[in-house]
Amino acid sequence: MATDIIIHDEKDNVGVVVIDKIAPKQDCACWIMENDKTVQIQSVDEIQLGHKIAMVDLNEGDTILKYGHDIGKVIKSIKKGEHVHVHNVKTKKW
Repeated sequence: MATDIIIHDEKDNVGVVVIDKIAPKQDCACWIMENDKTVQIQSVDEIQLGHKIAMVDLNEGDTILKYGHDIGKVIKSIKKGEHVHVHNVKTKKW
């Protein structure tokens, strides 16, 4: 099965799209690099190559984990399978 999304670390709550785009309601194969596991997720939104998808429901104020590290905070609730980008996440530096 082809990989649609890569998750770097088991702790990550987002994955990265590695195909041209994911369509809404697409069943996606996700590969977790850390332990070579495969999981499935269904997308909510269209998501372009290189953008993030929420692997779990995230609430306002939650921390986004990518590569096992804090990369920002949720500023608008995100449902599992939704696009994670600048419209719903901000860096904690500003």
